[in-house]
Amino acid sequence: MQEEKDFIQELLNPKTQNVAFQKLLRDYQKPLYNHIRNIVLNHDDTDDVLQNTFVKVFQHLKNFKGDSKLFSWMYRIATNEAITFINNKAKRNGTTSEAMQTKIVENLQSDSYFDGNDIQIKLQKAILLLPEKQQLVFKMKYFEEIKYENMSEILGTSVGALKASYHHAVKKIEEYMNSN
Repeated sequence: MQEEKDFIQELLNPKTQNVAFQKLLRDYQKPLYNHIRNIVLNHDDTDDVLQNTFVKVFQHLKNFKGDSKLFSWMYRIATNEAITFINNKAKRNGTTSEAMQTKIVENLQSDSYFDGNDIQIKLQKAILLLPEKQQLVFKMKYFEEIKYENMSEILGTSVGALKASYHHAVKKIEEYMNSN
């Protein structure tokens, strides 16, 4: 943990900030991209949200209290940015975030960055039917293999509640996959 505190000080120190931020980008860009992509589904939108996430991280790093790991704090920002992005995009298009996500899934097959097949499209459709929290928990556990303890820090929810959400999500997805 001391190592992380030292790294945060490097990020805050104007003399070491540029090198430290390059390391932060190198270490977290890919996992955060994957996390955001699992939420917004579209590559170009993911790039926009990722950029906004790193801007927020940089702007608010001085307020980071160290109550959680830097990783968890950044994932929380990325999650909030992704959800806000979807909600704002839906508002701009005069629709709900659920309808917006359905449209995005329908457009996945034409996304040159999506290399999935029909079963993966069907899985994404099943995930969209879940409540938002179950979607997040399922995606973080299934696609990103994030441990419940880390998820608890990111989402601010107990491990028990996360396990229950995941269990319910899996049951609903299985039902959808078997009946469609």
